[in-house]
Amino acid sequence: MISVVIPTRNEAARIDRLLATLAAEPEPHETIVVDAGSSDATAVIAAAAGATVLTSPPGRGRQIRAGVAVARGETVWMLHADSVIAPGSLRAIHDVLATRPEVVGGNFRLLFDGDDGFSRWLIRFYAWLRANGFYYGDSGIFVRRPVYDRLGGMPTHALMEDYAFVRALEACGPTVCIETPPLTTSSRRFAGRRPAGIVAGWLLIHGLYHLGVSPERLARLYDGYLRPRPS
Repeated sequence: MISVVIPTRNEAARIDRLLATLAAEPEPHETIVVDAGSSDATAVIAAAAGATVLTSPPGRGRQIRAGVAVARGETVWMLHADSVIAPGSLRAIHDVLATRPEVVGGNFRLLFDGDDGFSRWLIRFYAWLRANGFYYGDSGIFVRRPVYDRLGGMPTHALMEDYAFVRALEACGPTVCIETPPLTTSSRRFAGRRPAGIVAGWLLIHGLYHLGVSPERLARLYDGYLRPRPS
């Protein structure tokens, strides 16, 4: 069985689509939504859709750890609430792990839903990153449960928790990128922002992280200067 863990906060406008798609999947699975104090109906919608709903302090790392702590599956799939998955995604995870026992985990080929040049460039850029062993939580990371436990679980960093987990996962053994079906994520975080500024912010955060700046300080920088602002 695959345990799908989805951290949420104020995702009432989006979570129902993802949960409906998961519910229609025939592959054995459970869906665990870990909500971080939503002020909207996210938790109510998730419970009505049949998901197990937990509460957690804010922070994707903390939320994922809380979800995995109660998960019963031999595989964990971590999804963002604004992900759009295609039919057959759960089966694709099952098949690759069943036929390739050496694979410890992986992710999906990522598409962005924006109809603009920057979103199309991002699709190519993310494919190039993945070819070099780099990927992030928005691409649907999955991992065998024993491997997740051996790695100590998802870090609770204030920022870059998915990056740190992927680096550990890549060092643990072979991973795979599922090309078909792909996973689609929202381009909403880029709306109204200059592409050059977005890329510069990424480079700054990654550079400071590798220089040893703490994720907590990076999070304060991100919140103060780099986080997308509501339009």
